[in-house]
Amino acid sequence: MDKQFVQEYIAQRVAKELHDGDVVNLGIGLPTLVANYVPHDKAVMFQSENGFVGLGPTPSEENLDPYITNAGGKPVTIKTGGIFFDSATSFGIIRGGHVDLTVLGALQVDEKGNIANYMIPGKMVPGMGGAMDLISGARKVIVAMEHTAKGSVKILKDCTLPLTAANEVNLIVTEMGVMEVTEKGLVLKEINPEFSIEEVQAVTEPTLIIAEDLKNMEV
Repeated sequence: MDKQFVQEYIAQRVAKELHDGDVVNLGIGLPTLVANYVPHDKAVMFQSENGFVGLGPTPSEENLDPYITNAGGKPVTIKTGGIFFDSATSFGIIRGGHVDLTVLGALQVDEKGNIANYMIPGKMVPGMGGAMDLISGARKVIVAMEHTAKGSVKILKDCTLPLTAANEVNLIVTEMGVMEVTEKGLVLKEINPEFSIEEVQAVTEPTLIIAEDLKNMEV
């Protein structure tokens, strides 16, 4: 599975978690791909912390407007009825609990639902941006990420990097499976049929709880 295929596969699976009428914030990187896979029968409103509600999918070269970008500076479209506003209003929406779902990448996530998705300034990437507000303010938090990073485990018993938020992650979606964060630990609810349970466990530090009704991951 090459990197682009992996990211699109994850994004397609995350899109199945969206519900009609949801206000959704997509984090920088892989999560932005989710907007390309929203089912046509679902009216989802995408919010971006740089001041938009009503973002659409990635534009074609012919329809690209350099002045309409997501929080990561990547060109996006805006749907009819979409609106523009300042950062204060944007974070009022986020902190006011008006975002139903946020999808973010992560450097590490653990079995308690802790997440680390920024690193020490000056070392790898700068600060956390709006992630702290989004993870604390959204009603549901999904981590969408590749299962490992250059062979290193990213799903841990305890995060070792500075936390962006504690006990806030609800669901983890990777190319290997879908895991729900529960009080008892991580429950493997879906598995990519390309992998065995043993293969998923081998690159996951905490012991996975296998759902009784474990399903194949479908996109």
